[in-house]
Amino acid sequence: MARLGTTRTARGPPTRTARAVVACTAVLAAGRKGDPDRIPSEFQYWTNLDAPWARRARRVLHWIFGVDPILPDAIVREFARAYYDADPVAEAFVDDVYMTRGQKAGRAMLDRAIEHGVAAIADAPASLVRLFGEIETRPAWLDVRKMEHGARVFRRWGTHLYSLAGAITCEGYQECSVAKPLAFTGAYTGESANRRFLETAQFWIDVSEPGGLERGGRGVQTCLRVRIMHVFVRRRLLAHPAWDLAAWGVPISQADAMLTLLGGSFIPGYLLKLLGYRNSREDIEATLHFWRYVGHLVGVQPRWYPDTIEDALGLAFTSQVKGVRRAGDDAKHLARSYLASYAPAEHDRGRARLAKAWDYRRQLGFVSLFLPARSYREYDLPRPGIWRVLPALDVPEVLALETVRRWHPSIDAWVDARARNATKRWVRTRLGERTAEYRAVESFTR
Repeated sequence: MARLGTTRTARGPPTRTARAVVACTAVLAAGRKGDPDRIPSEFQYWTNLDAPWARRARRVLHWIFGVDPILPDAIVREFARAYYDADPVAEAFVDDVYMTRGQKAGRAMLDRAIEHGVAAIADAPASLVRLFGEIETRPAWLDVRKMEHGARVFRRWGTHLYSLAGAITCEGYQECSVAKPLAFTGAYTGESANRRFLETAQFWIDVSEPGGLERGGRGVQTCLRVRIMHVFVRRRLLAHPAWDLAAWGVPISQADAMLTLLGGSFIPGYLLKLLGYRNSREDIEATLHFWRYVGHLVGVQPRWYPDTIEDALGLAFTSQVKGVRRAGDDAKHLARSYLASYAPAEHDRGRARLAKAWDYRRQLGFVSLFLPARSYREYDLPRPGIWRVLPALDVPEVLALETVRRWHPSIDAWVDARARNATKRWVRTRLGERTAEYRAVESFTR
């Protein structure tokens, strides 16, 4: 694949990259105007629903939550169709600026608009005005107090959330629509896997910090940069000869992105109870709302979004039942790379080596606890041995903090500050002098 860059030379015909961009634009436009009932061939929900394992999962979830996890069929179909939904607002800006003036000029315009506002740009295209209008206009459904409550809950989960998120993401690698973008770009292999995960952790900090999602807040700025990065990755993947549009939908679709939002709210809201977190129904629904707004800023604006525990449970169940687990060796490679990224490198010495060795064993314990046993076996991950118990060692401290924070608002504020400091320190010590740039990869590995 050609490197990303200016798509039209100053005096010549369109470059090869430009032709690929035109083709991608045509695909996305056709998706918006074409068959409204189009569903990826690997979305096998209705075929799998009567399988013994799916019926068993349905019974277990019904027993745990007291409700049937089956969503109305109309909502399931809306979710399935969302695999062909992308982000036309951000794509229009990329077409107008990045693809005509070059990446450097596009990035400079975006940075200036972020820092000084669109009014500071004399030649601001209508697409940039529309993008910032969408970012700066809060949607009618937003409940600011509920959103801030959700951000506070998310912050409180601290680095436990980081470890859990990595583990549950490994399960997502089973599906091609998730695994193939990472496999083609090589973004999650070797040292790159660790750097990309740390950038994700920095993103979580930026959006959840107090004031981060206010107008001009750092979280909003980070959301914009991540959003534009996704456009580039999506376009380049659509131009890749091995991308199977009929089977997987568009890359980084609204559907897969919505599942990512679920992975920061409903799923950890319940799974982290195993570590002593006392998350209430109100807490978990607040995190759903918080991530809905973060998603809105990143361009994740799906046709339907779960507002309640029951809706989120139904979406989580649907996402598991619809899968075909065909990512194969790519899934195995990504899961192994993720875990290996925590291990000490050859150049690590002294305290740095000891710290990474501890990180690796800790993450091995989290993956063995939260990754389904079937996937753990298929990935042929290392046996955790005694390190399986490491997550459980945190339960007494977590439970104590979760209990005392309820006694008085000042204690709750102290627990919140403690968690914020811990997450920032965790990222800073591992990211080092580097900064999170949120740039699309320059070349594909295959």
